[in-house]
Amino acid sequence: MSAVFSRDGDAFVPALESRASWYPDALHGGPVAALFARAVEEAASATEMMVSRLTVDLMRPVPTNPLRVATRVVREGRRIQVIDAMMTEGDTEVARASALRIRVGAVSVPDHPRQPVPAAAESAPAAELRPAGEAWFHTAAIEMREVAGGFFEPGPATAWIRLTMPLWDDAETTPLQRVAAAADFGNGVSRVLDTKRHVFINADLSVHLHRYPAGEWVCLDSRTDIDDTGVGLAQSELFDESGAIGHALQMLYVDTREGFGA
Repeated sequence: MSAVFSRDGDAFVPALESRASWYPDALHGGPVAALFARAVEEAASATEMMVSRLTVDLMRPVPTNPLRVATRVVREGRRIQVIDAMMTEGDTEVARASALRIRVGAVSVPDHPRQPVPAAAESAPAAELRPAGEAWFHTAAIEMREVAGGFFEPGPATAWIRLTMPLWDDAETTPLQRVAAAADFGNGVSRVLDTKRHVFINADLSVHLHRYPAGEWVCLDSRTDIDDTGVGLAQSELFDESGAIGHALQMLYVDTREGFGA
């Protein structure tokens, strides 16, 4: 099976299946976030660390050309670390990210209330996302199972998502990369506007985790709020099959199709 990204020296080459439907020649936010997740995970540390927050700024449509990612350790501590990353296409910066890493250790904590897990992925119906011949990221590289709401129904939704296509041709996909790729679907599954009349493109993605997901499936319990300023927010609570693992937020640029094309 081919992968979403292949390597060419120090560059990552996106496959057609990396694309977003908003822009036919640009990447979906999920692969962009996963590429940043890989970069910040690989930054060296003398202490065992967990990436507990990853914020990605999508500065412009990320083209389906070879991409490079450079990282810089802004703070290198024993308990807290901060890493900045920059994604470029040629000489052009197309996206940037900041990651917070927190040391990992055994800490005894008392019992406390925890969010229940939504209905299991295996018991939820599969979403129909695969029109014939359409090699978008959401139609070719993921499987979605809907617990509440639906991808083509407006309003809040709960959906399980898993990758069905490898992200890389040279490495295994890590739990952080899986959740980064899935978290970008929050505004899509919980949309409140008709895609034929409006666009609601996320300008960023911020994933906050207190635990990495176990297993292939990541669940998003998502809602979107939009005001007549043309600004919106999609927010998702994130789960794996054992319980809650964190949250994701996306700020949305909202416009009519006519205004977006002008």
